[in-house]
Amino acid sequence: MLGVGACRPTRVITNDELCQTLDSSDEWIFERSGIRSRRWISGDESNRSMSVTAGERAILNSGIDRSKIDCVILSTSTWPTITPHGAPSVAYDLGINGVPAFDLVSGCGGFCYGVSVASALINAGSATNVLLIGSETMSLSLDVTSRSTAFLFGDGAGAVVIGPAEENGISPTVWGSDGENASAIGQTINIPDFINPELKEKPGMYLTMEGQRVFRWAAITLPKALSGALDVAGLHADDIEVFIPHQANARINDLMKKNLGLPDDVPVANDIEFTGNTSAASIPLAMEEMLASGKAKGGQTALMLGFGAGLSYAAQVVTLPPAPTITSLDD
Repeated sequence: MLGVGACRPTRVITNDELCQTLDSSDEWIFERSGIRSRRWISGDESNRSMSVTAGERAILNSGIDRSKIDCVILSTSTWPTITPHGAPSVAYDLGINGVPAFDLVSGCGGFCYGVSVASALINAGSATNVLLIGSETMSLSLDVTSRSTAFLFGDGAGAVVIGPAEENGISPTVWGSDGENASAIGQTINIPDFINPELKEKPGMYLTMEGQRVFRWAAITLPKALSGALDVAGLHADDIEVFIPHQANARINDLMKKNLGLPDDVPVANDIEFTGNTSAASIPLAMEEMLASGKAKGGQTALMLGFGAGLSYAAQVVTLPPAPTITSLDD
């Protein structure tokens, strides 16, 4: 990873503000999730604009000339159209039109999936420098009255430039999926039904989640993924200097650190407190925050874990990129 960049929407939604439409409280939300506030897009902000800003910052922070970026991967589940897909438009806006550019849809595990794909492309000789962006506008698919989803999700974008190095900085990925439990995270209506011309009134298409079902799956699956990632990297828990799990729940992340046996002084990403769950954007956003704030340092060994819709997961060990000089903390 040669550089990292991020973009955070300007609108801050506190728990108290959210509870104007949600039957809950600031105390209840924080105790169960670790979230105090989240960012939602407003005005002219969009998935596209955030992707471009995060990608631009990642390129500038990497020190790589944009003409050397020869592939763009956009990990997102909330691009507003299926056709056209998002990555070519983002590449055009970034001034690198013409390079291969494609979307990768894998929910909250999308960024770690993208890291694996980018690394494989470079190792195969199909690309030299890959811009990987995770960007989501989760707020557009939320039922703000739902106690299972409304308080969890936020918007944002994070990006990294991945390129060649003398020493490998990205381990093999331990990943998988469980289609048997795929319906645990879904949506209220399928796209063919939504576009049915016979429907005079279009119902809302909202995100749904069976929290307890997802938790039971995670409790069984994720420890194996984390230990497997260490094994394939040839490392032990004591070798990990930073832990950056998907920002789904602060309590779950602390529990994973304890169960994995990571030393007490290993910092754990906690961007969820003020950003919420931003799906495929959560890990690069958390990485950028840790590096920009000094909680982590460039060159340190980090364990990453993405998991969610699919149900799918991916874990890998990476060497962190340099701390960004252009950050999102003032956004």
